[in-house]
Amino acid sequence: MAGPTSLTCVCCLFLRYNQEILVRVLGCTLCGSDLHSVEGRRSVPVPTVLGHEIVGEIVEFGKSGPTRDLAGQELKIGDRVTWAIVASCGHCDFCDRSLPQKCLNAVKYGHEPFRDGRELLGGLAEHCLLVAGTAIVRLPDRMPLEVACPASCATATIAAALEAAGDLQGRQVCVIGAGMLGLTACAMARVQGAAGIVCVEPNDLRREHALLFGASGVARPDELTAVAAEAVGRHGFDVVVELSGHPSAFEMVWPLIRVGGRLILVGSVFPAPPVSVSLEQIVRRHLTIRGIHNYAPRHLLAAVEFLSAHHGEFHSPHLSLTGSRSRQLLKPLPRAVIPARSGLEFGPTVPSGESSW
Repeated sequence: MAGPTSLTCVCCLFLRYNQEILVRVLGCTLCGSDLHSVEGRRSVPVPTVLGHEIVGEIVEFGKSGPTRDLAGQELKIGDRVTWAIVASCGHCDFCDRSLPQKCLNAVKYGHEPFRDGRELLGGLAEHCLLVAGTAIVRLPDRMPLEVACPASCATATIAAALEAAGDLQGRQVCVIGAGMLGLTACAMARVQGAAGIVCVEPNDLRREHALLFGASGVARPDELTAVAAEAVGRHGFDVVVELSGHPSAFEMVWPLIRVGGRLILVGSVFPAPPVSVSLEQIVRRHLTIRGIHNYAPRHLLAAVEFLSAHHGEFHSPHLSLTGSRSRQLLKPLPRAVIPARSGLEFGPTVPSGESSW
């Protein structure tokens, strides 16, 4: 998609299917995958509407649209909501195996091509159509918009990753990468009782933010071995959450996982050179390796509950929304993830400045 981008008017006069909901987009933060799409690093069908970290306001229900959210709360016109990145059918092989995020009939917000009557499936538009099978969560009124937007991607993904990591109470955790995913992992691990959290990140400013988000220590990649020796001694980390996607990160941290430890891989979503792994070491060290891609509806609910309870405890000046109309629409993209998240607020502009997260 490295070619031109443009604004297109799409008429949305009525809901074509009974189980749909129409929302007015209130805000959309920009994920690294959006930037990769615009730069051509990630293939997307065109024309499309990018943006999947979305908060919207319900404006219309289909005749048999859902009336309650994942928590059982009643949904009504005017409610602020967020929703899962993947809408699932509920009856395919993967849905039956509790992997709705891999649904064979999935609709993925911010990733779909235009179809007749279903053009508005992304957050960089004034309205978005919620199709059947979309997991929806009503948002607390007091949750700031810029805090709520990443819930449906970064926060829910980390909720899934830390579920796979198991009980973190008293554990030593290593987080590789301090973008929005890494900052969220540090915050969630701290809340879940991790004894120590070391965040590995080459960017100086991002390392500073990791400390604000709950990390007990930070390191550049070339410092990790020394920092780990001081932080966890010869035993190593109980849990490593890899969010950068760089093969070198895997090779760097592999020797530092303790016997019985867990490696959770999240960042490797693009083709990369293969890495060498000793199967003997996996067996002898009782290691668990788990890949996480997207998340299930329960993780979105956990994400919103986490943000609702803890968003005031972690502070960052780099979670912000910019008022958006027409020519302003794509301006935030080049800086969208430096160092955390920027996004677009639709409607009257109220500058956010900075946010307690």
